[in-house]
Amino acid sequence: MLWYKAWLETRWRFLIGLGLLSLSAAGTVLTYPQVVKLIAHLPQQDFGGPLGRRVAEAIDLARSYRGYVWAQAFRQNLLQMWTLFAVLLGTGGLLHQASGGGALFTLSLPVTRARIAGVRVATGLLELLALAFVPPLLLPLLSPGIGQSYGLGDALAHGACLFLGGVFFFSLTFLLSTVFADLWRPPLLVLCVAFVFTIGEWVLGSSSPFGVMAGESYFRGNGLPWLGLLISAVLSVSLLALAARNLARQDF
Repeated sequence: MLWYKAWLETRWRFLIGLGLLSLSAAGTVLTYPQVVKLIAHLPQQDFGGPLGRRVAEAIDLARSYRGYVWAQAFRQNLLQMWTLFAVLLGTGGLLHQASGGGALFTLSLPVTRARIAGVRVATGLLELLALAFVPPLLLPLLSPGIGQSYGLGDALAHGACLFLGGVFFFSLTFLLSTVFADLWRPPLLVLCVAFVFTIGEWVLGSSSPFGVMAGESYFRGNGLPWLGLLISAVLSVSLLALAARNLARQDF
């Protein structure tokens, strides 16, 4: 019952996210031939400033298929969209339902609040796991269609970085949903945190939270960002434990 209820609560957010991320991954593959033609006609130009260097780097990465996929998918499109849906899947919960009078049935069930929160979190994490791995796995499946290849190991590694590095956003949103009863304040606050991380990426590079999610160190041949992944996992577990504690103390 609890699992089914959690699925009903999040299913449309999950299914829409899965569809959009899958389309984004497919679009990344299918547009590469046009990108190659465009780059061939670009004049050699010296870009100045940090933004100019970023543009020049993106052009240089696009000259190889693996570099193009990483720059477009794992550093931009999939990363940004996955973060958004991690926040959306963490939104809601008992406190919001209680504010609208919809939590009475759930609270009347012969289960503890910790069990209710655990099922809700587990459902969200399983959905995020699918969002992190299904779209990247489309890359090696679709690449032969344009005469390219993409390693299955690369897809799995970047999917793991996306999930483990970004689960922090889900956990923080879930925690804030046990503090604020309204639906919109938790995701807006977490998106503000994500914006700050975006600025930090320009300074810290591969060591930033988004750099860890993008698996930049892995892409550049320096292995998986184990320290960043471990920090994200520890923070996420701590935030979820605090959220369960908050729910246990709530007077519904």
